[in-house]
Amino acid sequence: MKSISLIIPAYNEEKRIGGTLTDYQAFASQNYGDYEMFVVCDGCTDRTPKIVKEFCRQNPRIKLLEFPHKLGKGGGVLKGFTAAGSDVIGFVDADGAVSPEEFDKLVKALDGADCSIASRHMAISKILAKQSLMRRVASRGFNLLVRMMFGLPFKDTQCGAKVMKKSVIDSVLPKIMLRGYEFDVELLWRVKRGGYIIKEVPITWRHMGNSTFSLKCAPAMFLNLLRVRFS
Repeated sequence: MKSISLIIPAYNEEKRIGGTLTDYQAFASQNYGDYEMFVVCDGCTDRTPKIVKEFCRQNPRIKLLEFPHKLGKGGGVLKGFTAAGSDVIGFVDADGAVSPEEFDKLVKALDGADCSIASRHMAISKILAKQSLMRRVASRGFNLLVRMMFGLPFKDTQCGAKVMKKSVIDSVLPKIMLRGYEFDVELLWRVKRGGYIIKEVPITWRHMGNSTFSLKCAPAMFLNLLRVRFS
């Protein structure tokens, strides 16, 4: 088994980060011979960093990257990319919507691929708890727009779990411009343009409440994507 680095961006996740870390470290210790986990806390105003520090004291494989100001979802993942040193590097949301067992499907999917992404919208994907109707409509509309603008064939660019080889990250990292929630789109576009093989993997996913994402972010996301696409 190759070494694995897992990045978890966590902004004000005091209610969920403990459960996520407990589940992932238990799974990783049993299934991955060599692993490290980076929790990126940026501008937190709650107890998230304190909770993570306690996990770090108990398990040296868990590491906290703490910043005094908000970096954005993409900015946090990029900080993790820079710190990670394993052969395989992935990231997952802090809310636990993607279980360790489902994340492991992405790790295994790297056989014959350079990058693997979780998908909620493939024929055999399962959603155990759905988002609101407005969120689902907005998500599908965003995905259609992305497919048209960037020529990406994937059914779900925004699911918060992706894994890729370190060589792929090293290749595209200097080109990444975006730092917000739209980061995933640019990342996949850069990887695809680099000629790498991306595999979309159906997963079982559960919507978790109290997301820090708001639909009010959508106009800014669209403008940022236009800037990248036509820069």
